[in-house]
Amino acid sequence: MANNVFDLAELRKLIDEQAVVPPRPPEETRAEREALTFPPVPLAPDAELARAVPEVPLVADAIRLTGWTGTRAVTPDGHLTEADAAAAAAELGVPASRLRLIWIVAVNTGLLQIIGGRASRGPLSMRLTVEATLEFWDGVVMDVLDRADDGLTGSAVVDGHLAEMLATIYSVRSGVATANLARGILQSHEVACAPGPAELRKLAAALPAELLEALSLLTYCGLVEQTAAGRTALTPLGVWAIRRDLLREGHDAPTTAEVEVFADLSAAELVAALVNGSATQSAVAGWLERRSPESAARELIEIAASGTAGQRGAVGAILEELGPEAEAPVRQALDHPLMRRYAASWLHIRDLDAPTLGPDDHTWIAVDSLAALMHMSGPAAGRIDTPEPGEDLIRLVGEMPAVGHPDTIAVLDMLASAHDDQAVVKAARKAALKARTLAHARSQGAGR
Repeated sequence: MANNVFDLAELRKLIDEQAVVPPRPPEETRAEREALTFPPVPLAPDAELARAVPEVPLVADAIRLTGWTGTRAVTPDGHLTEADAAAAAAELGVPASRLRLIWIVAVNTGLLQIIGGRASRGPLSMRLTVEATLEFWDGVVMDVLDRADDGLTGSAVVDGHLAEMLATIYSVRSGVATANLARGILQSHEVACAPGPAELRKLAAALPAELLEALSLLTYCGLVEQTAAGRTALTPLGVWAIRRDLLREGHDAPTTAEVEVFADLSAAELVAALVNGSATQSAVAGWLERRSPESAARELIEIAASGTAGQRGAVGAILEELGPEAEAPVRQALDHPLMRRYAASWLHIRDLDAPTLGPDDHTWIAVDSLAALMHMSGPAAGRIDTPEPGEDLIRLVGEMPAVGHPDTIAVLDMLASAHDDQAVVKAARKAALKARTLAHARSQGAGR
């Protein structure tokens, strides 16, 4: 979703609590965003969705506006004249504030075309195939979302966090209470913009009414609806369109059908699918639902304890989804040389008794995380916690030879050949030479 970013930890918390919209970290570019994993959603059949598209009020009005327009002159910027806009709004029975959006949708989707300063019926006919109708609908929604930068809802705060709000609603199938949406938007705005107390109070007083108006517009656009419990949920067309947008942004937004195929795999098969990129993290929840936390953890740890760094990375990502119920097998993993650091970290994060990890242990984990990237493909690699770039990475590279990780030399060679920071490249080459010297010395010592 253009010009909007998501905070991974906050959105995961949101999905659990159905409470707040995740804040936007300031000054974060699209390239720096972390790909999110959204809960699987069921999609209505394509034919059913296609039949619903012409019934969306915005689409129906765009079709009516096309018929009303016929052939007429437009302004230099391609819009109706002020007099024609007023007449069209009266004819269609829509507020003047919505007419501009209707016009944009009609023109951008091809219902209308503008040639030589005149508007006329465009090349698009609504007698479309199911596939073409859904592509048309996708274009409509992109037009709507793109308008957020130009004042879509009339509320600058809602427009600024529109993509986050829709992602929130997408994540909670039962719908989100309006009060929770408002609270989340305020929290997000406070993080992103740091308004003063007086400004925040003013926003808090105005936001409930602005949000209701915004939700009314999104209902008109066919994206949201009210549930029987009074919550705001996405319509079936809304689920389809917002999922499309999330996928465009590189997020993991599967359907229930896509993840069900992984639910009955063995632990080894699931780990292999995660490593080769044929499965994403979204497959994990369904797989875990079929097993007890203790048995799942035991099977996974057995694989990781004798596997590659890629397998350990995949297993670590799965274990992160488990709570203290998996403590027993994870604690047993403290006895495995390749898993003890991960097990200690897992226990510590959950406030369970755990051995203390020293600086060398953290360096070893960093090497293992980088080594995992050489084994994993596709979205799986995005689940691995890699070291931060810059001076910290240079310092880390210098510490790598001493920790005895079996993949140290391979990781340093990778950094030396692929990193775009010449300081890191130089440090990696120097460290790789040192690691080879130490490895030779160890082998010589073992041979005596």
